[in-house]
Amino acid sequence: MSGNRGTYAGTRRQLRGVAESLIAGPQHRASGTVRLAVRPDGFTGTALPLAVHGTEFTWQDGHAPLAGTVEALAAAAGLDYGPPVGVYELADPLPAAAELDIDPDAAALIHRSLYAGGFALKQVLPQGHPVLWPEHFDVAVTEDEVNYGVSAGDEFHELPYAYVSPWTQRTGDFWNAPFGALRSIVPAHDVDELADDVAEFFREARVALGR
Repeated sequence: MSGNRGTYAGTRRQLRGVAESLIAGPQHRASGTVRLAVRPDGFTGTALPLAVHGTEFTWQDGHAPLAGTVEALAAAAGLDYGPPVGVYELADPLPAAAELDIDPDAAALIHRSLYAGGFALKQVLPQGHPVLWPEHFDVAVTEDEVNYGVSAGDEFHELPYAYVSPWTQRTGDFWNAPFGALRSIVPAHDVDELADDVAEFFREARVALGR
């Protein structure tokens, strides 16, 4: 990945803002859902044909680079820019006047990690339906009061990581985070290696949970 962690964090924040205010917000206003889905090279709405592919934004009749202001991008796509209202507490919405500056390598790591997470979830929890949630920018499944997922990163852990978060706190060596357990994503791994890494972590978690 080119640049440094600041570059990655900036790209992650911008892509989360795009997910929240260019896809989930318009989709919620039109269809009542904020659920997104991961794709090999990005993510997409589940009820509207709005998506990110690499460093490009696409809609039903067009596409444009993720560049310039998000407000101008929304206007080009004919969208009402803004996050969903009344669904969750907004923490860090991307301002309409924000100028996008997406690092391609950082974006590729985010897309690869989230897609690998979705694939691992389907392997380990085949009855689940992985959802990319715009609030925390993580792909996750909940089973028996335990959340399993992969996050693109946050203030707690800057780079992508897999996590398992039981609703009831657990104790023991495996549980290495305030919310449960996490394992860092290896940035150099390809999508298949990442999926294997994450699936193994989820299986270890299920043993620790007694499942």
